[in-house]
Amino acid sequence: MLRPWELHIELDFQNEKAVYLQIADEIVKAIKNGKLKSGNYLPGTRKLAQLLKVNRNTIVKALDILLIEGWLTSVERKGIFVSKLTPLKEGRKIGDQDKGKNAVGANRIKTLIAFDDGAPDSKLAPIDDLAKAYREIFSRKGRRQMMGYTDGNGDGLFREALSQMLNFNRNLTTRSEQVVVTRGSQMAMYLTAHSLLNSGDTVVVENPGYKPAWLAFQSAGAALIPVGVDQEGLIIADLIQVLKKHTIKAIYITPHHQFPTTVSLSLERRYQLIELSQRYGFYIIEDDYDHEFHFAARPIFPIGSLVNLERYIYIGTLSKIVAPALRVGYLYSTDTTLIDQILSLRKIIDVQGDVMMEQAVLELINNGIIKRHLKRTTLNYLKKRDYFEHLLEEHLHLEIDFQKPVGGLAYWLKPKKTIDMFDLANKLEKKGIKILTPDTFSFEAPIMGLRLGFASLSEEQLELGIKGIASALK
Repeated sequence: MLRPWELHIELDFQNEKAVYLQIADEIVKAIKNGKLKSGNYLPGTRKLAQLLKVNRNTIVKALDILLIEGWLTSVERKGIFVSKLTPLKEGRKIGDQDKGKNAVGANRIKTLIAFDDGAPDSKLAPIDDLAKAYREIFSRKGRRQMMGYTDGNGDGLFREALSQMLNFNRNLTTRSEQVVVTRGSQMAMYLTAHSLLNSGDTVVVENPGYKPAWLAFQSAGAALIPVGVDQEGLIIADLIQVLKKHTIKAIYITPHHQFPTTVSLSLERRYQLIELSQRYGFYIIEDDYDHEFHFAARPIFPIGSLVNLERYIYIGTLSKIVAPALRVGYLYSTDTTLIDQILSLRKIIDVQGDVMMEQAVLELINNGIIKRHLKRTTLNYLKKRDYFEHLLEEHLHLEIDFQKPVGGLAYWLKPKKTIDMFDLANKLEKKGIKILTPDTFSFEAPIMGLRLGFASLSEEQLELGIKGIASALK
């Protein structure tokens, strides 16, 4: 191992080439000429920054490039090492001389860049504002008053605010007693499934689609029938064929930004779905998981805004608006009997939600902080979306097809030729890049596609990630 650092790197600060690229190139040169050998340990970023007299971030960027390109390997809790398969000048593979020894690469590789399914950037969350509102609520209401039990379907004022938001911003027609506050949208899904469905009922789902919702339905004893998705969303012609053969209790859809493909259900198909629901008597469960994140003049309103449906459930969340760790979701239904059943089940598994947090979030809504936060973050995400499009066009245009999403925080990429998506994921994992595999959202046979969230990563991470994917595909 190289302890301490034995290489001498000359940096030209007047050179047009960025300093971090000079450092990366010099390390590559040292590996190629054998000065750095397989398994050699590199000092930490702080130590390297001190030795080379540069900013630590410069070192981080240089090492990130080499990790992505495969020259270096990161081993969790141990550090960064020269990869064991780097070729020597003589043409042999580094590692030939290390047979029988414990190879560094045998340890689990640290993930450097993780493409999620479209999570927001938690660093932008208004944590200080939320903490301040929380303290003020606790002080103003009084400790004894806040420590007692309250209404099981959520704080009354908070539900009223949610009802107004659904009416004014999403064109629904709701009353506060039709709204139930939950600990995240997944809890809303679970409560809906176990209150609406009986064992043996059938639910239609989108394929590809959102598996956590499918699991909620299956846990209630439901059978699932997948229906495909194209550029206009759920394929209604295929749904009609299902309805001719099966009696279904409900259909679960993500029509605003379909998960995972990001397409929006066309207006014509929305009306067709409503007509089918009324004719066959099934419920429409609409999951509007990222309604707030849209880049057009305004978002597409929910299906329930088109007509007053008798059998309709709408599920949303505030977690993505404020912070993913903040578990505040909600559901609304036109079926008041179903709402009563949901409340009865809710009291069995969770007597009440986090009332103090609900009131703190309400404080942020009332004083305009949420509105300003959304405006600021949307501009940030718009910039990242457009930058991500630039990266795809520059590095992957020959390998993939994609449509720029009009909303949401992820892209859907379709490879132009058939590839083994699991093999791709394994190759990328060795480079420190994590992607979602097709079984994350496929019903049975894996569907060819990549869902890459862009909001939670920096521009530098996005660039390195896309370059890594491009390298693996080529």
